[in-house]
Amino acid sequence: MGELIDKLNASEANADASKTSSLAQAAIFFRAASQQVNEMIAAAREPGMPLDRVSRWTQQMPLQALAVAFLIGVMTVRRRAR
Repeated sequence: MGELIDKLNASEANADASKTSSLAQAAIFFRAASQQVNEMIAAAREPGMPLDRVSRWTQQMPLQALAVAFLIGVMTVRRRAR
C-alpha cells in the first residue's frame, strides 16, 4: 500500500503545481497525512511499545478494558459539562 501511495505522490509531484486544482492539492495533502499516520501507528505497534501493550491487554481482558473505557468516557463528559 505504501508503494502505491509513493507512486501516486511521485506522479503528482511531476505535474505542474500551478495547474493542479484545489481538490487535487487537498487529495495530495490527505494522502501524505494518512501515510504519516499509518507510519506512526506501525511504529507504535512494535513489540513493547504502548499501543502493543494496550492491544494485548485488551485481548486478554476485554470486559475490564470495556469498563476502563466507559469510566474514561464518563470522566471526560463530566469534565466538559462543568
